[in-house]
Amino acid sequence: MSTVNSTTSADVIAALQKSSTASTAKTDDAQSRFLKLLTEQLKNQDPLNPMDNAQMTSQLAQISTVSGIDKLNTTLTTLLENSQSGDVLQAAALVGKGVTVAGNELTLSSSKAYGGFELPSAADKVTVTVKDANGIEVRKMELGAYDAGVHNFAWDGLSTSGAQAVDGKYTMSVSATRGDTALKPVALQLSTVNSVLRSSSGSVSLDVGSGSLVSLSDIRQIL
Repeated sequence: MSTVNSTTSADVIAALQKSSTASTAKTDDAQSRFLKLLTEQLKNQDPLNPMDNAQMTSQLAQISTVSGIDKLNTTLTTLLENSQSGDVLQAAALVGKGVTVAGNELTLSSSKAYGGFELPSAADKVTVTVKDANGIEVRKMELGAYDAGVHNFAWDGLSTSGAQAVDGKYTMSVSATRGDTALKPVALQLSTVNSVLRSSSGSVSLDVGSGSLVSLSDIRQIL
């Protein structure tokens, strides 16, 4: 796995053109060899027993099918490479930006902490519970009703008793209900994209700190 620092559109286009040219040359070479063999077969056929038209038509159809499949494979490969290159460009644009991803970390700095949650459906009641590094509950916040989707919340650093909590790392959990039904919300933590990494297979990952790697699809919100 290597770190991707920057990728230009010109680099992407040049790579695609090189791949397309090589594949086209391979297909043209196969067609040329087939036509040469067919021409020699026609030239050397027995005049008293010429090649059957149906047989020749069948051979032409076969090379046409093979050529079509090869071109289709080339097109799909190009689309895949183009998609992967687009992912790199999109991910690179996120470096240095804040994002929310699934996680339960909550960082209190200057008496302010921000987090989020994702609801599968509308909820009548959403509750966020904050705990310190020892797992002791510091604050329970009743946030009220929310629609389905991604939402943010802020913690002012005050504990349940009203005392100011010290800056540092905390954890959170989110619960939600709709009537008598308990929902399954996803807690979202605020992170910063530090770098973009691309594996040998072409997949793209983002380093969001604390040794965590996420994909583009894992990002719930860009701040």
